[in-house]
Amino acid sequence: MRPEKELLPARLDAGLPYPLGATWDGMGVNFAVFSAGATRMQLCLFDDAGRREVARLDMREKSVDVWHGYLPQAQPGLVYGFRAHGPYEPHNGHRFNPNKLLLDPYARKLVGGLKWTDAVFGYRVNSPRADLSFDRRDSAPAMVKAAVTVDGFQWGDDRRPNTPWNDTVIYETHVRGMTKLLAQVPERDRGTFAGLAHPLVIDHLRRLGVTAIELLPVHAFLQDRPLLEKKLANYWGYNTLSYFTPEPRYLASGHANEMRMAVRALHAAGLEVILDVVYNHTCEGNELGPTLSWRGFENAGYYRLNPEDRRTFINDTGTGNTVNLSHPRVLQMVLDSLRYWAESFHLDGFRFDLGTTLGREDNGFDPGAGFFDALRQDPLLSRLKLISEPWDIGPGGYQLGHQPPVFAEWNDRFRDCVRRYWRGESDMRPELAGRLSGSSDLFEHDGRKPWASINFVTSHDGMTLDDLVSFCGKHNDANGENNADGVSENYSANWGAEGPTADANIRALRERVKRSMLMTLMGAFGTPMLLGGDEFGRTQKGNNNAYCQDNEVSWFDWKLAGHDEGRKLAQFVQRLIALRHAFPRPRNFLHGAEHLVPGIADIDWFDERGMRLSDEDWRNVEGRALILYVSRHEGDGRAIVSALAMNASCEPLDYHLLENVRWRMLLDGAAPEKEEFSLEQPLYRIESRAAVLLQGEYGT
Repeated sequence: MRPEKELLPARLDAGLPYPLGATWDGMGVNFAVFSAGATRMQLCLFDDAGRREVARLDMREKSVDVWHGYLPQAQPGLVYGFRAHGPYEPHNGHRFNPNKLLLDPYARKLVGGLKWTDAVFGYRVNSPRADLSFDRRDSAPAMVKAAVTVDGFQWGDDRRPNTPWNDTVIYETHVRGMTKLLAQVPERDRGTFAGLAHPLVIDHLRRLGVTAIELLPVHAFLQDRPLLEKKLANYWGYNTLSYFTPEPRYLASGHANEMRMAVRALHAAGLEVILDVVYNHTCEGNELGPTLSWRGFENAGYYRLNPEDRRTFINDTGTGNTVNLSHPRVLQMVLDSLRYWAESFHLDGFRFDLGTTLGREDNGFDPGAGFFDALRQDPLLSRLKLISEPWDIGPGGYQLGHQPPVFAEWNDRFRDCVRRYWRGESDMRPELAGRLSGSSDLFEHDGRKPWASINFVTSHDGMTLDDLVSFCGKHNDANGENNADGVSENYSANWGAEGPTADANIRALRERVKRSMLMTLMGAFGTPMLLGGDEFGRTQKGNNNAYCQDNEVSWFDWKLAGHDEGRKLAQFVQRLIALRHAFPRPRNFLHGAEHLVPGIADIDWFDERGMRLSDEDWRNVEGRALILYVSRHEGDGRAIVSALAMNASCEPLDYHLLENVRWRMLLDGAAPEKEEFSLEQPLYRIESRAAVLLQGEYGT
């Protein structure tokens, strides 16, 4: 609709306080927005391009802190924003400024982009007392606007795959980075949902055998001013501008249905789609940040403020602000957002960034926090895959194993342990055994299962797998922070040369260590997560904090998949995941209580001598050989024994296997070209820094 002044009503009808946002009913549009402290709310209408403000209409109705009004004859496509009048009292937490155009927190589509000028700040940027001042410049010319939309998509027979947790293998990837350099995808579609849905991409994922893709944030996000000034960009997207809008750059067509089409195509291939979501903070930063949306509507409601100085923000997230999920309207916004993505986009689950923040009440982290309780009782959301990143930088922020039972959790202790073990560190066997058996010390409570542990060796946050074996230290100079950003200890090793090398021996060792870590990942109890591109040797050139590298540093270099090493590694990963599916880990924690095969329990630990590890052996800090045995009944008098045999030492070792079992070698990480074969005797030599998967049969 083109909102010409002479066609607009002089005032809004009363409308309704629900649903929040802009809702078209076929006859007009209802607008509803939360603001408890505002004294006046204005709806601002713009031309189609969002450049010219053509009307300001007072929203005269307010019901339970929701301002609302109805615009007859308005159509989808109408461009709008809000202005909130009220007290500007930073010391009391109030930052109302009607000179600042505000984006609807429930916006479904964005028009234009933010232009970084001082006018988007509620205070005079260069004033002596900074945010205690008041800026009267109109921010509308620089502001992104919202547009009224209507959902309309034919889902046909689309069904969520509903892959059981025990069968799930997650592939973490980035919508833009995955296809930006994929030449077979049409140039217009590269780096978008259309590219993600390309048959070549889907075929690659299906061949690998993963069952779910976990996408880095796709909610519309803001490009940080400091990064732009350094000619960098926010690549990861953990800087949310709108909780209901797909990132416009990820839509080649400019329409959200492109994302829906991608989800439908992935579902048709049996792949679940999980979104990484950021409800712990927004893009508005601290008290010196811009006034774009939430701050201008209800600063003291949307954010946690310092009780001793309500001018400042609690910063448990490290981003300047912390979303206040203790407020009922803020909690409602987050749940409405989750339901919107689940219902309108048929998503299969969510990974919650800084999940500890979402469960922090006034008295600290609480597994029974309102947000968690609301999720657990929700008839739709509680049935989806829910994953928490169980930490933040606030007090008591590390809460691994303490999320509510409905969640799975990223397990960084698994990550660090596997890296350290294969690097050859001392005294790692006891810790490794705990991680391989599903981290029962962390998760076996409240009815939780081994799948609650999201096991990973690499993720977007850190080094890639190839970099992990190619660099001793981080190389983040391209980030413009003098290599001071990113964690300093990665538990990595370069195995003889820092970075790329032509030395064939070093390259061979690196490939072997990569395969060993992947075998440990797929052989462990829990839910494995593979970092996208690791399957063919993607590198970030040693950068372990590539959040600002929207370029070849982060984008997948698919040429690597065609090189000999990359092609062989991808084939190995495909074979490894197929074995994971053929012989899945048990659904429950095992404690060695049941004996199905003489001489071993249902889960047992041996070393290369063929001896069960004694207390003294576990205390041997230099022991680097370990066999994980897991046995199960087949129901016909037979028992099947799987063995993950690992040698993190610097020498090859002869492993003596159980003698009363008929053994078959399934996969040798030191010789991935070997086909499966039956062993003539229960003895197998394992090369240094290598792992082997075997299967045995006992009984008739």
